[in-house]
Amino acid sequence: MTAAVTAPAQPRLPAVARRYWPLAAALALVPLGLLLAGGGSWPAALEADLSGPLGSASDWIVDNRDSHPLFLYFFGHVSNAVVLSVRGVYLVLLAAGWAGVTAAAGLIAWRVAGVRLALTAVASFAVCGLLGMWVPTMQTLALMVVAVAASVALGALLGLAAGLSDRTYRALRPVLDTMQVLPAFAYLLPVVLVFGIGVPAAVLATVVYAAPPMARLTALGLRGADPGVLEASASLGATGTQRLLTARLPLARKELLLGVNQSIMMALSMAVIASVIGAGGLGDRVYQALASVDVGAALAAGIPIVLLAVVLDRTATGARAVRGRDWAACAVAVVAAAVTGRLIGGDTWPAAWHVGIADPVNRAVDWMTAHLYSGVPVIGGTADWAAHFTGWVLDPVRDGLQALPWWSLLLVVGVLALLVGTWRTALTAVAAMAAIGVLGVWDASLDTLSQVLAAVAVTLVLGFAIAVAAARSARVERCLRPVLDVFQTMPQFVYLIPVVALFGVGRAPAVAAAVVYALPAVVRITTQGLRNVDPVAMESARSLGATGRQQLLQVQLPLARPALLLAVNQAVVLVLAVVIIGGLVGGGALGYDVVFGLAQGDLATGLVAGAAIVCLGLMLDRVTQPTGKEAERA
Repeated sequence: MTAAVTAPAQPRLPAVARRYWPLAAALALVPLGLLLAGGGSWPAALEADLSGPLGSASDWIVDNRDSHPLFLYFFGHVSNAVVLSVRGVYLVLLAAGWAGVTAAAGLIAWRVAGVRLALTAVASFAVCGLLGMWVPTMQTLALMVVAVAASVALGALLGLAAGLSDRTYRALRPVLDTMQVLPAFAYLLPVVLVFGIGVPAAVLATVVYAAPPMARLTALGLRGADPGVLEASASLGATGTQRLLTARLPLARKELLLGVNQSIMMALSMAVIASVIGAGGLGDRVYQALASVDVGAALAAGIPIVLLAVVLDRTATGARAVRGRDWAACAVAVVAAAVTGRLIGGDTWPAAWHVGIADPVNRAVDWMTAHLYSGVPVIGGTADWAAHFTGWVLDPVRDGLQALPWWSLLLVVGVLALLVGTWRTALTAVAAMAAIGVLGVWDASLDTLSQVLAAVAVTLVLGFAIAVAAARSARVERCLRPVLDVFQTMPQFVYLIPVVALFGVGRAPAVAAAVVYALPAVVRITTQGLRNVDPVAMESARSLGATGRQQLLQVQLPLARPALLLAVNQAVVLVLAVVIIGGLVGGGALGYDVVFGLAQGDLATGLVAGAAIVCLGLMLDRVTQPTGKEAERA
C-alpha cells in the first residue's frame, strides 16, 4: 500500500500585498524612470505636429465642399435634408402662433402627466414670450424636434441590434461607453470640419451626442426581458418578430421611455452648446451675452432654457395611456387656440407684452461689483474668493502637475487604473495620457486637469456631506429632491450665467460652475447608496452599541462603496464637461483652444484640442470607473 503524496501548498502573498503590488512596483520603477527618461515636461522629440496635416485637410474640405462628389451627392443631401426638416418644423411652429404652441404644450402635458404639469407648461411658454424670447425659443424647439427624432430613431436601431445580438452588443458597448464620457465640446469640431458652421453641423452633433443613451437603454430593456415570458411566447409558436413586438418591446417599455427622456435632455444640452457653431436660438443669445459679459441678457435667455428643460423632462417621463379620441380633441383645441391667437396678436408674442429684465439684472450686477466683489469686511468679496481659490488651489495644483516628470504622470495614471480595474484598463488610460503629449498640448491639458481635480475635490466634499444629511433625515431629503430635480434638468451652458455674475470671468468661475453642475448627481447617488445599506447590518451595529458616527464610518460607508465609487466617476465626467465649456468665460486651457479654433476658423488648433479632450476624458473615466477585480471587491 502506497501513501498518497500531496503536493506542498504554494504560499500566497498576504491580501494587502496582493492588492497594493502595483503601488510597490511603481515605487521601484521611479529610480529607473529618472535614469532613463529624465524629468520635465513632455519631450519635444516625442511630439507629432498635426497642425500642418490637419490644416491642409481642413483647407481641402473647405475648397471642395461645392465640387467634390462626396459632398455633392452625400453630405450635401444630408445637409439639405437637415435644413429643410428644421425649417419645416419652425414654419409649423410659427404658423401655430404663440397661442397655438402654448395650448399644444399645455394639452400634451395635461394628457401625459396631469393638470399640474399642464399649468407649468403654459406658464413656462408664457414666460418665454414675456421675456421677449419667443422666436429664439421656437428656433431651439425646431432644432430639438428634428434632432430628438433622429437620435431616438438611431439609438433605437442600434439598441435593437445590440439587444438581439450578443456579438453586436459586445462590439457596441465600448463605443457607447466612450461616447457617454466625452464632453460635449468634443463632438463639435468633427462635424464643423465636414459641414461647416451652421444648422446642419449643430443638428448632427446633437444627434450623435444624444443617441447613445437611447441605444444603451434600449439594449438593456431588450436583454433584460423576463425569460419566462419569452419562453411562453415561443412555446405558443410565435415567430422572432412576433416575440419582439408582443413580448420584448412591451416588457422594455420602462427602459424605452427612460431612453427617450435621456435623449431629449442631452439633445437640449447640446442644442444650447451648439450655438458656438451656428445653432442659433436661445443658446446663441446666451453665448453672445456671455461674450460681452452682459449678464442681464444672458439671464433673459437662460430662464427659457431652464423652463424648457423642466417641461420637456416632466413630459417625457409621463406614462399615461392616452386614447385616440383624446388626441383628436386636443388637436381641435390647438387649432382653435391658434386661430384665436392670430386674431388677437399675430403669429409671435405681442411686443406690448414683453417684460425686460436685462437692465434691472445688469444694475444689480453693477451694484454687486461695487459692493460685494471686493473690500467686504472680514469675509472678503466674491472676487476675493475667486482670486484666493485661484492663487491658493488652482495655481499650485497646475504648477505641481506641470513640474512633475512626464513619465511619472503616466506611471501614476497606470497605477491608479490598475488599482481600480484591469491591466487593459491601465493600458488604455496610459495610452490616452501619452496621446495628449504626442498631440503637443501637454501643459494645456494639465491646466485643464488641475481644474478638474480641484472641482472634483470640492464636489465630493460637499456632495458626501449633503448626502449623509439626506440619508439620515427624510425631511432633508424631501427638501432637497425638487432642488436636485431642477438642477439635473438644466443644460451645462446655463450654469455659466450665475457664476459670471458672482465671480466675473476666469478659471475659478469655471470651476464653480462645474461644482454646481456635478453636485446633484453626487448627492443622489451617494444618498441612494447609503439608504440601500442592508438594514440587518445597521441593526446589528446598533445592538452592539455603535454610535451614529461609528455606524456611518464602519458600516454604511464600507457597504455603500459601489455607490461611492460611481459617485466619484460621475463627478469626474460631469466636472470635465463643464470645465471644458468654461473656456467661454476665461477658463483657458483646452476649452479656450476649442473656442478659439471655432471663432477664428483655425480648425487645426481646435481639432488638436478636441482630440486631447477626448483622451483626457477617456483617461479620467478609466482611472475612476471600477471594473474587474475592483468591482468584485466593492
